[in-house]
Amino acid sequence: MPGNGIGLLYSHTIRQRKVGGMDSVIPVSQRRRRKSRGAEVIEFTLVFLPMLAFVTVIADTAWAIWAEATLQRAVRLGVRVGVTLTAVQTNDLTDTVKGTVQAYSFGLLNGASGLALIKVHYFQPPAPASNAAATDVSTQPNGDVGGNIMQVSVQNFNLNPLMPRITSWKTAPDKNPFIFSVSSADIIEPSNNPPSIGPAP
Repeated sequence: MPGNGIGLLYSHTIRQRKVGGMDSVIPVSQRRRRKSRGAEVIEFTLVFLPMLAFVTVIADTAWAIWAEATLQRAVRLGVRVGVTLTAVQTNDLTDTVKGTVQAYSFGLLNGASGLALIKVHYFQPPAPASNAAATDVSTQPNGDVGGNIMQVSVQNFNLNPLMPRITSWKTAPDKNPFIFSVSSADIIEPSNNPPSIGPAP
């Protein structure tokens, strides 16, 4: 019907304008595409920026959890090795324990600076039924005798973030390191031939 044809023609045109003395018809679909491009950019920006902030926080949190779990496992293995060693297996108990922790740290404690963060303390338990605190005997030659407590720790470890954490558009990204400590302890097994305690802690 003629009426339908006119309606169809109108739905596909926006206006007529003079171009070089001739009428030019601009399809409505072209105008919509132009507007949609601008809307897509705005929508992408509104979605991408919060998503980027979320990803940086998640990545750094996962990195910190992995690093702490790794060092916690390293000190546990150090204690496990230390409480069972004898003089036949090592001449320096403290250095051997520190070397074990460093070896299982997956590179987080490499070098002299990493080694300096590892501490090995020896404590003499209080008498039975006593409420007194354990006595630190780390500097005594017999501090590693059986029955004493060995505590291995990594103190004030600084973990640099994988990427700056974005928590607000009004403040600069957070580049501060995560700082944490881990420790583990156990009772030294009795031995007829205990090793030298070495320089502790």
